[in-house]
Amino acid sequence: MASLFNKKGLIVSCQAYPGDPLFGEEMMVRMSIAAVQGGAIGIRSNGAADIKAIKKAVNVPVIGLLKRKIEGSEIYITPELEDVQTILEAGADIVALDVTDREDRYSKVKVLIDYIHQAGAQVMADISIAEEAIKAEQLGADYVSTTLSGYTPYSLQQEEPDLELVEALKKVLKVSLIAEGKIWSADDAVLALSSGADYVVVGSAITRPEMVTKRFTAQMSDFLNQK
Repeated sequence: MASLFNKKGLIVSCQAYPGDPLFGEEMMVRMSIAAVQGGAIGIRSNGAADIKAIKKAVNVPVIGLLKRKIEGSEIYITPELEDVQTILEAGADIVALDVTDREDRYSKVKVLIDYIHQAGAQVMADISIAEEAIKAEQLGADYVSTTLSGYTPYSLQQEEPDLELVEALKKVLKVSLIAEGKIWSADDAVLALSSGADYVVVGSAITRPEMVTKRFTAQMSDFLNQK
């Protein structure tokens, strides 16, 4: 399938969780509108209520996912078919799935991808290493994203974006490549593009002001404590 995005650029992840000061679909809608006004070409959103509300409010593709913890499982990004169905019913254009090499995930993912395509939507595969990205493409994913690098025990553990993975994937993938994870500045985003990403997803650095504030205060405190 052809990409739903009309050009390369920034996708903003608008997500908040219970306890966050901006939790709730009304706030995520406002955040999404602000992101699109600022030039975002797409929105990534979690949960049926947020997806449905955001889809009505913006005219860019919406990537939907459903984060759900299942006892005994490490898979939490759109883990089951019922989650896919919920996301599609909410109106997502693209469904994000965990496509990591854990818990016999690949056999389940193939069923999910086929279901999503039959519904007329596309698939974004969240992966953590190159081998998973290649497998995701083979299974039929329309986009591959480095979302989970650093979040599986066998992937690269660092504070910076995994641009080495982006560079490696650009050489082997035919589908659209998305850089996501630990991108905290516009410079990081440009480096991701120069490393080969077609699109860059940024979340916390734009849409979670409490985390942005913590980064400022932590660095300032370190400086003040040295005096």
